[in-house]
Amino acid sequence: MEKGNARRARFVVSGRVQGVCYRMYACEEAERLGLSGYVRNLPNGDVEVVAEGADEALREFLTWCRHGPPYARVAGVEETYSAATGEYRDFGVRH
Repeated sequence: MEKGNARRARFVVSGRVQGVCYRMYACEEAERLGLSGYVRNLPNGDVEVVAEGADEALREFLTWCRHGPPYARVAGVEETYSAATGEYRDFGVRH
């Protein structure tokens, strides 16, 4: 995707989101939607998602992030948006 047609989203997901395979499922969903970026656990128990792609795909991904995988219990999602940088080629899990 060309940088001009993309946007960057950063979602910080809170709740029971670590230890429930949130990162693995998020990675699969992002790949399905054609997004690039990463997902990682934060020290405070939240999960950070940084994704770049088309607005429609980002909206669909946000909807997914709000409920997550089967054993997750999402309490909230903090959203911030900016211009895409094009620095990611694919979507992966960071440790």
